[in-house]
Amino acid sequence: MSRLILDSSNPVAPGQVIWRSPSNIALVKYWGKHGIQLPRNPSLSLTLAASFTDTLLEYAPRETPDDGQVELDFFFHEQENEAFRTKILEFLNSLAPTMPFLKQLKFTIRTGNSFPHSAGIASSASAMSALALCLCSLEDRLFGTLRDADAFDQKASVLARLGSGSACRSIFPHAAVWGATQFVPGSSDDFAVPVGDLINPVFKDFHDDILIVSREEKSVSSRAGHALMDGNPYAEPRYAQARARMGALLEAMKSGDLATFGKIVEDEALTLHALMMCSNPSYTLMRPDSLAIIEKVRQYRADTGNPVYFTLDAGPNVHLIYPGDIITDVRKFIDDHLLEHCEDNYVQQDWVGEGPEEK
Repeated sequence: MSRLILDSSNPVAPGQVIWRSPSNIALVKYWGKHGIQLPRNPSLSLTLAASFTDTLLEYAPRETPDDGQVELDFFFHEQENEAFRTKILEFLNSLAPTMPFLKQLKFTIRTGNSFPHSAGIASSASAMSALALCLCSLEDRLFGTLRDADAFDQKASVLARLGSGSACRSIFPHAAVWGATQFVPGSSDDFAVPVGDLINPVFKDFHDDILIVSREEKSVSSRAGHALMDGNPYAEPRYAQARARMGALLEAMKSGDLATFGKIVEDEALTLHALMMCSNPSYTLMRPDSLAIIEKVRQYRADTGNPVYFTLDAGPNVHLIYPGDIITDVRKFIDDHLLEHCEDNYVQQDWVGEGPEEK
């Protein structure tokens, strides 16, 4: 087994790796963790397409003495960003015990998103999955350890998870499950697994129009929100509920039962925000416009019968998810009735995608 240490007598030629990786939208929510980024319950997500991060990882032999830290220059949209650099440096240093070559090289990371920062889209999922994929490509290039595609994806998912829990699901096309569950053979708390082959094709043609209610920084970060689950009186019933809903949702997605799918997805979104309101201290991330959108979506669905459903991440912005064959009607509904609730009338239009791509 390779120890992933470079031969100092044979310096590595400078090079670069580029990956594009998408964000994802959770349907069964991950909320509450333990250990080193391990989930309290399994989660299921759809992989997006248009909301992605491009990451270029440049590497060269290190010229400065090893001071115990990874050597890193970092640029976000071509600008130095010390806050992001600090987070990435902490992540890379945490990997160094098992990937010691990281301290033998000098790195420059250039990264950027296809969507506005703070637009309510899980940028940590796309960013950390893109970086994890770059690191796996680099490891395989240097040591030949990840030639098997499944082994590559699994390690990328593990590394992504260590950077941001939800990022581990972005490694895979269409849909992914993270967390051990009896309903998905091979599922694990350590990495996500693809489930696109288990679901009805209708879900691979789903759209996700993200209604940006607010771009303001959240009053409580997701990291803090996860931590507050440790003292939440409803935590254990919630984890049991999520495990049961996973089975019901997968069954609906296998059969193409849109009505059952939509009910579970909406219930999951509201459960997530109810847990925030029941934390100590309690907090609310939804806004009046979030609730107005939800009510209008429910009324629209009752009036038209169209299978349009809402979900929310840990923030105020509302994801409208629906099959592609009703896109014309839904987009008109958004323009006529929902844009007034969006900051600067902004909607990020997205859809279920094919997963990451090496450039």
